[in-house]
Amino acid sequence: MRPSAAEAGSGAVMRAAVVGLVLVGIALAPPLAAALRPLRERVASAGAATSAGSWGDEHAFFKRDENDIGPYSWNITGTYKGSWAFAGATNGSSRFLEFVKSKGDSVLELLSTPTKISGVHYVQGSITFHDVIDNAHDHGVAQIRLEGVYIWPFRQLRMVANSGADGEPLQEEDYFFSNPYHLLQIFSSQVFQESSEEKNRRKNSLTYDMEKHCNTEIAAKVVRVSSNPNDGEHEKYRLEGLIESPAVGDDGECFSPILLNATSLNVEVYYNKAVNYTLMVTFISFLQVLLLIRQMEHSNTQSGAAKVSILMIGQQAIMDAYLCLLHLTAGILVESLFNAFATAAFFKFVVFSIFEMRYLLAIWKASRPLNSGEGWEIMRRELSVLYSRFYGILLGGILLMYELHNFLRPLLLLMYSFWVPQIVTNIIRDTRKPLHPQYILGMTVTRLAIPLYIFGCPSNFMRIEPDKKWCIVVTVFMGIQAAVLLLQHYLGSRCFIPRQILPEKYCYHRKVEDSTNQPIDCVICMTTIDLTQRTSEYMVAPCEHIFHSGCLQRWMDIKMECPTCRRSLPPA
Repeated sequence: MRPSAAEAGSGAVMRAAVVGLVLVGIALAPPLAAALRPLRERVASAGAATSAGSWGDEHAFFKRDENDIGPYSWNITGTYKGSWAFAGATNGSSRFLEFVKSKGDSVLELLSTPTKISGVHYVQGSITFHDVIDNAHDHGVAQIRLEGVYIWPFRQLRMVANSGADGEPLQEEDYFFSNPYHLLQIFSSQVFQESSEEKNRRKNSLTYDMEKHCNTEIAAKVVRVSSNPNDGEHEKYRLEGLIESPAVGDDGECFSPILLNATSLNVEVYYNKAVNYTLMVTFISFLQVLLLIRQMEHSNTQSGAAKVSILMIGQQAIMDAYLCLLHLTAGILVESLFNAFATAAFFKFVVFSIFEMRYLLAIWKASRPLNSGEGWEIMRRELSVLYSRFYGILLGGILLMYELHNFLRPLLLLMYSFWVPQIVTNIIRDTRKPLHPQYILGMTVTRLAIPLYIFGCPSNFMRIEPDKKWCIVVTVFMGIQAAVLLLQHYLGSRCFIPRQILPEKYCYHRKVEDSTNQPIDCVICMTTIDLTQRTSEYMVAPCEHIFHSGCLQRWMDIKMECPTCRRSLPPA
């Protein structure tokens, strides 16, 4: 919702007041160093405790940069990522005891706006401290919203905490909600969101919205770093400064002075990472389409389709539907990446809606009992029940994952057990070679690509911390399923089950006594069967009809019924 004219005017007055107060303070004191004396003393003392050259040279920190003065001011708008550390060994303040760690990572987001005063920019933004609390169950994040001025001739950035009064429009929000780095972080936090207990604990913590409890000041210098040829036209800046919280009354300071060191991020890098990810998803979807076509050709008969588990295909179709929705949501949220994410979502839509749903219907038709007097109404009713169950499970799964988002990784393991229904079906029905080996191996590898990228790549675009243990678990879990299916394909569906617990199986290769001495013809190939050969050369059906072994096996791949009397045949 856009601010009204009155609100915009009040925001402009506020910015002018902030700029004016800082400039008046600078103008009243003769030298600039005297105006910055409180923080300058902290900087000098901090420099003695840290490496030489970083903070010790006060004159270099506050002097006017004469070597790099150009006709245009630098635009320091952007995202800066670096580290924070206490100037001393630990936090010397007793007010914010939650600052247990002495150092960690930090992210600073700034929006610089030129003012009517030459060389002076109004700056808004926020700084986020990570790893504040030494607790594995807490995110340990503290955030402060800031505003101030950037004085370009001196490369000085002076900022104070912004309490963010209710209803006051903040100009940096327009920038943040168009920044792919910031928007991808929002998408990641929504997909992998924290629990309600963690949210309450974080909100009740004093480190949540610290600007409401502390007076915070930042004095920093922004210098330009030599650009990397790989960065193109992107200018890289380094920000070095000091954060302190002066005492107010008898409360004391919130925390000891903090050293801040950060480098600007090239947002195009994250943009390119996201684009490369969508290209990977598109390529994987194309491979999955080819694998599905190969499998559909492998089981293009009614008997072949009936061997495939409908639960296995349905589970994969639901997974692809979820991926389609997630990529489409990411494209809508990050407008600059809409084309890339929409392309990936479209290919996932093609996989599940055209190929997998078509294959699902073929399996369903092959598994239904044939009734000659069945009408179209009954078939349509059963088909509507199938669609209702599929989309009911699809919507129910979304609600389930929303409610159980704390157990997202176990839920993902459950979703990646889609080979298990086929393994169980093979054992129960004792089916022969229902899936093509290329389909088994190809689907296993392509299905693992996305979770291994998200949870295994240390520089993924969603900035999720790698979890090597979970990646190993899901890879081994999928590998075991694929290995069992391949064993069933080459050695038999019940090869790993002890014979003692298996039900008695009909023997097609039994000895037949020919008392008539008359030749018997195979009705499939219309040639004579030699009963004097080994029993493995011919097969005897339960209805006592005899066929060549190769002929009947190829027939059973198409129909599980006797070619002579149409009686159903047990698995071979």
